[in-house]
Amino acid sequence: MAIPKLSPEERAAALKKAQEIRSKRMEVRKDLKAGKLTLAKILEDEKNEVYAKMRVKYLLESLPQVGKITAAKIMEEIGIDEARRVQGLGARQKAQLLERLS
Repeated sequence: MAIPKLSPEERAAALKKAQEIRSKRMEVRKDLKAGKLTLAKILEDEKNEVYAKMRVKYLLESLPQVGKITAAKIMEEIGIDEARRVQGLGARQKAQLLERLS
C-alpha cells in the first residue's frame, strides 16, 4: 500500500491528532495504575478510539500488580497475540481477561 501524499497542513493535523491520542493513552495507563479506571470499563467501551487502539499488552501492564512477565503469561494462557489491540479481542477473550483480572 502506497503512502498517501499529504499537504503540509494535513500532515501537521495528523501529527497533532496522533500526539493527542498518545497523551490520552498515557492518561488511561496512569488511571489504571492508580485504580481510577477499571479493565471492565475499558473492555466494554468498544467505541472509544483511545481504548480500542491500545495494545492489550500495554493495557495489562498498566494494571496494578501486573508487570511485563505476568501480562505475557496471561496473554499466552488466554491465546492473545502480543500485537493484538483491544478492538481485536473476541468476546471469549474479554470474558477470560475479566475473570482472570477482576
